[in-house]
Amino acid sequence: MADSRDPPQARFRVQVLNQIAARGLERLPNELYEIGKAFKEPDAILVRSADLHGSTIPGSVKAIARAGAGTNNIPVAAVSQRGVPVFNAPGANANAVKELVLAGMLMAARKLPAATRFVHSLDPGATDLDVRVEDGKRQFGGTELAGKTLGVIGLGRVGCLVAEAAIHLGMQVVGFDPEITVEAAWSLPSQVRRAGSVLDLTRRCDFITVHVPLLAATRHLIDDRQLASLQPGAVLLNFSRDAVVDVQAALSALESGRLACYVCDFPESAIIGHPGVIALPHLGASTLEAEENCAVMVADQLRDYLEHGNIRHSVNFPEATAPRESAFRVAIANANVPNMLGQISTAMADAGLNIHTMLNKSRGEMAYTLVDVDSPVPPAVIGAIAAIEGVLSVRYLPARA
Repeated sequence: MADSRDPPQARFRVQVLNQIAARGLERLPNELYEIGKAFKEPDAILVRSADLHGSTIPGSVKAIARAGAGTNNIPVAAVSQRGVPVFNAPGANANAVKELVLAGMLMAARKLPAATRFVHSLDPGATDLDVRVEDGKRQFGGTELAGKTLGVIGLGRVGCLVAEAAIHLGMQVVGFDPEITVEAAWSLPSQVRRAGSVLDLTRRCDFITVHVPLLAATRHLIDDRQLASLQPGAVLLNFSRDAVVDVQAALSALESGRLACYVCDFPESAIIGHPGVIALPHLGASTLEAEENCAVMVADQLRDYLEHGNIRHSVNFPEATAPRESAFRVAIANANVPNMLGQISTAMADAGLNIHTMLNKSRGEMAYTLVDVDSPVPPAVIGAIAAIEGVLSVRYLPARA
């Protein structure tokens, strides 16, 4: 149980653990926010790649935001027990990843990395340079993308963009995603054909690209069984997470010729230097535009939460947003168990407070409530709510001048 009584005019302290695009930090105005790297008691943490699993997260932290999509570097389960939401930026770097996937397909299809290495190996002073170029280029004959079939596993924002771009390049596209959202389904081009399973997809495609989060269910989603089903000479692309693909299985498929090329954004030691692997140094979101988009998105989410308690794009809390209907708001995170709303309402009624509006949302074991009250809420009431069994955090959010 915890409560937080932010003085109305106190500046929020945001600890920034990585380089965050200035365009995002500018969304946190100086009069309301103090941004730094070494706060002892920050109100929020803003991070990109820094690993928080081995760090002590101060009890003052009310929210954690990652300027990117994945949150594997954040102990989400642990902070959830403290009522701390974790925000991310889904889709903000989608175009950057899409373009890198297309580049990966082209590099593999036209053997561009090997061809570039060959050119770099030539002696620029050789008198027979033209002859050597003509003789050498024969080993780099490639194939065109038009007319080939691309399989897209995971049809979120990135997967949909990749599918659409591939269609414009003249490819046939097969998709698989048992968890596809309504929003993604509306975004998916009508030309995309549906696969019944991952195995059904791998059997039908010349190129396969995976775009799923790393979960227990997706670890080694691509393994020996799927790779054995490939058409000889297929190309596998992984710009998702390293462990989504069983690397040893991919290496075996390369040796057998079932897989012509493995393109990934994760240079693991087992694949570095392998002639059939194109490994990039985690460049998926490394564009100026993507970094700015991610920073702006999470800064806006963080500000809306710290000032108003609204939750958008959290990986552990339900979506919960409501316009203020009074100057006095209380935000409560609690275990999703019966009679919580009744106890919260009773605590306010016993203090003579009138509830103007109440919003309650739940997600799995987590529930979240926003209560707008017609008059100031005394500290004793915040304390009474915090003392309710199952309440994880309480924040009193009077409107700021």
